[in-house]
Parts: sequence; C-alpha cells; structure tokens
Amino acid sequence: MKTNNFEDLIVWQKAHEFVLNVYKITLQFPKEELFGLTSQFRRASVSIAANIAEGYRKSGVKDKLRFYNISEGSLEESRYYIILLRDLNYIDKQKYDELYKAASSVSKLLTAYCNGIINNTNNKE
Repeated sequence: MKTNNFEDLIVWQKAHEFVLNVYKITLQFPKEELFGLTSQFRRASVSIAANIAEGYRKSGVKDKLRFYNISEGSLEESRYYIILLRDLNYIDKQKYDELYKAASSVSKLLTAYCNGIINNTNNKE
C-alpha cells in the first residue's frame, strides 16, 4: 500500500494511540513521580512514534531501519515501565493487560513493517 506520509502508517497510528494512553494514565501517578517514572515513561512512549515518523522520510534503507530499531528499543523500555507500574500498584490488572497488549501490538506491527522493508530491498537486488 502506497503511503503519502507517516500518518498513513498503521504502525504509527497504533504507536500514537499508545502514547495518548500513556499520557492519560500518567496523569494519575503520584506527584513525586513527575520527574521520575512519569517523565521516563512518557519520553519512551513518544520516542516510539517519533522515530517511526523520522524513519519514514529517510531515503536509505539502513538509515530508515536504524530509526525503527530505536523505536523498538523505546518500545521495550515502555514494556518494562508497564511491568513496573503493575508491581508498584500504580495500575490495576485490567489497565496492565490493556497497556501490555497495546505495546505488543505495536511491536508486532513494527517488526512486520521492518521485515517488509528488508524483503522489498532484497527483492530489488
């Protein structure tokens, strides 16, 4: 499917949705977490969508995949924060399941997108 900009990518749309959920959830954190967990989790989640957007415009495959790899790293960092939130009792089981499922969905989409780029490149050689 031909896309005109990063906003057309389903993986970016799901990553952006994840960021919005993270912001909504972190509003409920204790105030003492404002410069700790709240800030870290928000930055990691934003990095997922931002690096997908930045990588979209890169022309070289290696450069493009480097940004998507950074996004994958931020995604794993966010997954850890979800586990930590559960263990600190900042979120309940339902919210944990919802966030973890959303992160896993973005991860699968991002992996598939990267594999598509790699396979498309290999087919052109």
